[in-house]
Amino acid sequence: MKIRYTIISSFCIALLLTSCVVGKKYARTDLQTPEQYNQEASVTGDTVLLPWKNYYKDPLLVDLIEKALVKNNEVLIAMKSMEQLDLSYKQAKLSLLPTLDFEAGASRNYMSKNSLNGSLSSQFTSKNYMDDYNAVLRLSWEADIWGKAALQKRDAKAAYFAQRENLSALKTRIIVQVAQAYYNLLGLDEQLKIAEKNIELSTSTLDMMQLQYKSGSISSLAVNQTEAQKKTAELLVPMAKANIAVQENALQILCGEYPNLISRAGNLDAAKIDVSITAGVPALLLSRRSDVKASEFAVMSATAKTGLAKANMYPTLSINPSIGANSFEFDDWFDFPGSITKTLAVNLAQPIFRKKALRTAYEIASLEQEKTVIQFKQTFITAVGEVSSALAKLKYADERIERATEKAISLEKATTDASLLYKSAMATYLEVIAAQNSALQNDLELISIKLEKLNAATELYRALGGGVN
Repeated sequence: MKIRYTIISSFCIALLLTSCVVGKKYARTDLQTPEQYNQEASVTGDTVLLPWKNYYKDPLLVDLIEKALVKNNEVLIAMKSMEQLDLSYKQAKLSLLPTLDFEAGASRNYMSKNSLNGSLSSQFTSKNYMDDYNAVLRLSWEADIWGKAALQKRDAKAAYFAQRENLSALKTRIIVQVAQAYYNLLGLDEQLKIAEKNIELSTSTLDMMQLQYKSGSISSLAVNQTEAQKKTAELLVPMAKANIAVQENALQILCGEYPNLISRAGNLDAAKIDVSITAGVPALLLSRRSDVKASEFAVMSATAKTGLAKANMYPTLSINPSIGANSFEFDDWFDFPGSITKTLAVNLAQPIFRKKALRTAYEIASLEQEKTVIQFKQTFITAVGEVSSALAKLKYADERIERATEKAISLEKATTDASLLYKSAMATYLEVIAAQNSALQNDLELISIKLEKLNAATELYRALGGGVN
């Protein structure tokens, strides 16, 4: 009766102490966020709930992105990790429940005749062995005095949501990579067209000069330099074709498929992004950016782990009752109530000699928590910087495109005028070659600037958080 009273008292005390959680609750660190970005953006929309399909209008690009989100192997691996963490989270929620085990077994022990047990056994059973038949139902429960279960649940929950945000960030990155690869492909197509156009122009000029050379109007130097100008344009063709093949292969791999040809729009202008977005204030990145949110969940997980490391330094109280049937004769094994055996046990364990090791583990966990806080700050600072950089690129890309377009018009006129003046003997062949070369370089630069603008718009969409759905 006294033992039963002691066990019941211990059980009640354990229940009262269950709410003593030693770990601190998570509190977001002060990031000292700036009030605005160092670049302005048009405030005509919001990217928080802006699906990517509303941002990318090209149907061929949309098909590629959809394919990548379903078949990309990085995404598939991340989704499997999500399933693993989901199971871990469900398991953590069950940590408060007691464990119940059933055990049944039989053994035969041949004892020494000269031993006390052996001599007594032979007298009572007339056998030179002793059988033991045992069946036990054993319950084990550790009282959650210091809130370990709650801390484990917090840790698993934070890890689960961090992985979910990492998956979202990965999908956003895949969307951006597919879009940029697609735009690069369009840019290479434009380069190939420009090279072929310049080859035709150089061929026409070369034919004219060869006629003049045959008539003795110019020297072979003019013909050779004009032919070299044509070769410059011709060299761009195989290089552009090789780059196109490489880019197509890379894009197909992103989509989770083997290398093949890619269907695409006619030119860069057809892929123009017309969606205006708002940058808002930097603090909004805490609710938009998946990588920032994942970094904060990592801090939450580290905080819970620190609490667990601290809880391991304190005593543990466990209750282990069991009931079963035991007999040395098989026929009497389940002869109730004579075969019933019961055990009631309460264990209190306090680490003593492991105290230094547990203290060190707690200090390591605390330092790890401090590291995750610093990493969280760095992730947020990087996010703000990426938005500012994308805004700057986007802001000045239009101005550069305008200047390059005006320059292209002037150079096209200069090329035409140089050819007419050369035919009238009012310009030298060097002026013709210089005009054609300048026009070629400017056309290539204009394509590069258009690509930079598209990539900057894509990066800004990602930097602001984007929309995966």
